[in-house]
Amino acid sequence: MDILIYFSIFIFGTIIGSFLNVVILRYNTGESAIAGKSVCFSCAKALSWYEMFPILSFVALKGKCGSCKSKISWQYPLVEFFTGFLFLFTYLKTNDFSFQGLPLEIFYYFVIFSILIVITVYDLRHKIIPDLLSYSFAFISLIWFIFALPTSDVGKAKIFQTPYIFDLLAGPILALPFFLMWLLSRGRWMGLGDAKLALGIGWFLGLVSGVSAVILGFWIGAIVSVFLLLLQKLNLIGKRLTIKSEIPFAPFLILGLLIIFFFGFDVMSLGNFLSI
Repeated sequence: MDILIYFSIFIFGTIIGSFLNVVILRYNTGESAIAGKSVCFSCAKALSWYEMFPILSFVALKGKCGSCKSKISWQYPLVEFFTGFLFLFTYLKTNDFSFQGLPLEIFYYFVIFSILIVITVYDLRHKIIPDLLSYSFAFISLIWFIFALPTSDVGKAKIFQTPYIFDLLAGPILALPFFLMWLLSRGRWMGLGDAKLALGIGWFLGLVSGVSAVILGFWIGAIVSVFLLLLQKLNLIGKRLTIKSEIPFAPFLILGLLIIFFFGFDVMSLGNFLSI
């Protein structure tokens, strides 16, 4: 029975991932992400129902359009698979259907992670984080933080007392350094979108875990950047990269968030251990 539930959640995630691909490709183009038929971007032929199965259609068509045989981007199956995997992993971590018989907590995480997937891929494609997505992430995280407090604590306004006050301020605290880097560098070191994303990370994870996620994001970004420069040095990639090259930073922050959320280790403690 558990296997059937796990499989169903994964399939549900891949279906959502297919929709997220539409959102990513149509966002800010004037096209609706809901209305309109899915078409091949090369020949504009409307896709048949059997060409829109998450992952399976890509495999069956061998990564090519069934009509014009143009290549289909690997973004489609990767987003679908990762969304399914993330939804399944989220269910395994929370598995909480307690609120009035509704899966409210897990639904909250599904919404948050869907937003973060769109932000990640959109930033990789366009090197920009849409305001609507970053503000939605921050707003939903803040509302959930307040909603999830014990009723008695909300009624007594303990949200403004220790320890809740630190998590309430976590969003602005994490966003401030990014904002200052953007302001002082006039956008050369860091984009303002990263500050808005950090705002949501703080409210989603809280202060301690949020700081760990940001630090981990910087570590991952530094490692990936050095690795790319090494590949360029070995002539294994064609694109010219330098220390000043613009690299999307949101994927690193979001990867740090996911690692901290699912595995929960303290990056600051790890840093102290490595410094011994």
